Amino acid sequence: MARLKPEINAGSMADIAFLLLIFFLVTATMDVDSGLKRRLPPLPAKEQAPTEVSRRNVFEILINSHDELLINGTHGTVEAIRKQVIDFISNPAEDPAKPEKELLSVRKTREAEQGNFAEVEALQQAIEVLGDYPVSQGIISLQNDRGTSYDMYLRVHNELTAAYTHLRDDLSRRHFGVAYARLRDKRHIQAIDKAIPMNISEAEPLNVGGAR
Repeated sequence: MARLKPEINAGSMADIAFLLLIFFLVTATMDVDSGLKRRLPPLPAKEQAPTEVSRRNVFEILINSHDELLINGTHGTVEAIRKQVIDFISNPAEDPAKPEKELLSVRKTREAEQGNFAEVEALQQAIEVLGDYPVSQGIISLQNDRGTSYDMYLRVHNELTAAYTHLRDDLSRRHFGVAYARLRDKRHIQAIDKAIPMNISEAEPLNVGGAR
């Protein structure tokens, strides 16, 4: 009589391996690229001439390789950026050294002349919601050194975002009674965006310098 050879039942091994794979996929952490959420402006029309920007409309921030700040030609701190940008963009005293303002209706006329009809419609809706609001022509010009730390770069961007958030919240509360982030009506959100556009211009990093 032949002896029976013991066998290992491997029928469920594939199922076990599959379950282990699912377990590792669910529990494993994966690196995700971090960055800044920015909405780039649309490309200008090919025939459109370069726009000249008045010096009074530009707020300059330079970050050198030692993470030091030069704000409009003067040494500054990250903590001071938010208040300075809010004051610059809003220009409540109509200071001639700070940004000019342009009514939404004037901007709508200019966009119509350039044939940007989608923008014309958006501006018309903003006027219907907010009235003929005076829009700041202020631009934040940011440039950093190639040696600037990423942490410092993010801190500056956070303060710039916080400044614009403050301005949008203020306008939203005055017209709708709630902060900008709590708006649900898309027409209201778009109107605030048109009234207070986030104009941040970033130049290519250069060797700005690091002398103390």
